[in-house]
Amino acid sequence: MLMLMLQTAGEMHGGNQSGVSDFLLLGISESPEEQQILFWMFLSMYLVTVMGNMIIILAISFDSHLHTPMYLFLANLSFTDLFFVTNTIPKTLVNLQSQNKAISYAGCLTQLYVLVCLVTLDNLILAMMAYDHYVAICRPLHYITAMSPRLCILLLTLCWALSVLYSLFLTLLMTKVTFCGSRRSHYIFCEMYVLLRLACSNTQVIHTVQITTGCFIFFTPLGIMVTPYVWIVRAILRIPSASNKYKAFSTCGSHLAVVSLFYGTLGMVYLQPLKTHSMKDSVATVMYAVVTPMMNPFIYSLRNKDIHGALGRLLLGKAFQRLTGRKLRH
Repeated sequence: MLMLMLQTAGEMHGGNQSGVSDFLLLGISESPEEQQILFWMFLSMYLVTVMGNMIIILAISFDSHLHTPMYLFLANLSFTDLFFVTNTIPKTLVNLQSQNKAISYAGCLTQLYVLVCLVTLDNLILAMMAYDHYVAICRPLHYITAMSPRLCILLLTLCWALSVLYSLFLTLLMTKVTFCGSRRSHYIFCEMYVLLRLACSNTQVIHTVQITTGCFIFFTPLGIMVTPYVWIVRAILRIPSASNKYKAFSTCGSHLAVVSLFYGTLGMVYLQPLKTHSMKDSVATVMYAVVTPMMNPFIYSLRNKDIHGALGRLLLGKAFQRLTGRKLRH
């Protein structure tokens, strides 16, 4: 349905503007030598990202010990990161190895739609994880009722629905933009600010709507994250045991690291006027589009004994099944 709408919009634009169906994604560098280096760098990062997030998803899916709200949110976060890089990096790799760096109008807006949807979903899931930590540390006796499976599924459904609708709204808004002249961009994928800079029509209203709705969509969950952590820190400081304090801080530390990385790289790109965007912003875009999804599995699993145990049981179960032909019961 979305592709049909975008193809129709592309045909309507194409009737008025010659060649509007193609955008040129030139990437960070046009030097053949540097493009070869970038190709292997992006390929390595993509494979590491896919492998890391797939491992987390498999470990949580196959281990009943991890069927808890926190790991349900983590599995969804890994899922969004996995498809986030799959939406952008394969096309980037093709462009780095090809002389034809064009992407169609419909393909560009589809990439934009998926990008906005998954970034928004990442943001909302991080807020849900912060609330989960708050309930686990500050209201442990109410955790089972406050974070029931039914409520968690409902929250995730709302996160997905809001992300899809918000992304659809912005993408349809972009179909009203007129493009003419040069459609060359030194970015690795189609992104909102890139398209607004390439437009020859007045984008002031669209940019204002995007900034207004974006601030609400992203800063509201950020506020939801900050408030629980104020209470979490106060609760942890009241814990008499030093070892329990360390355990509580380490539980939240990985989430805070991901939140800082996510909002820090995102803010570098979007918290500035549209006209000030330059080549350095294409590098900052790589940070939140490639580096953040790659780092998340390491941050969450590096010191997580539950994930380590689940991976051990998963590998042990597979080995046992190969040797005996039967499944190992956990």
